[in-house]
Amino acid sequence: MPTDLRRRLVEEHGREVFITSVVGDSALIYPLPTWEGIEQRLLSLPSTDRTRRKFLERVHYFGQEGRLDAQGRVVIPLILRSSAQIEGEVVVGARLDHVEVWNKDRLNRRFDDDQFTEADFEYLSEKGI
Repeated sequence: MPTDLRRRLVEEHGREVFITSVVGDSALIYPLPTWEGIEQRLLSLPSTDRTRRKFLERVHYFGQEGRLDAQGRVVIPLILRSSAQIEGEVVVGARLDHVEVWNKDRLNRRFDDDQFTEADFEYLSEKGI
C-alpha cells in the first residue's frame, strides 16, 4: 500500500482491516471500523431481505479480517486472490471509504469497456461535483 495512504489509514482507523469483494473482480480493503459501520447499517434491514442475504453471502465468502504490517502489506485471502487474478502487476487505489486492489490488466479492460463520457461529466456537474 502506498506510504501516504497507509499512514492516513493507520492514523485515522488503526491497522485492523476487513478484506473482501462482492463480485470477486477486485479486493476491497476496509478499515475495520468502517466495515463494522456497514454491518450495523445492514442490521437495519430485515434478516429475510434477499439483497442483504446475497451481499453478505458474497462478502463473507471472499472476506476475512486482516492487519496491515509495518510496510502496509496485508494478506488477501487465497480464494479472492484467485478470483480477482491478483498476481503480477496490481493497482492499489484509494476510494472514499476503502482501498481497492486490482489486477492491472483487468482494470484497464474495465476502463476500456466502461469509459467515462461527457454525459458522466455533465451528471456530476449537475450534482454540484
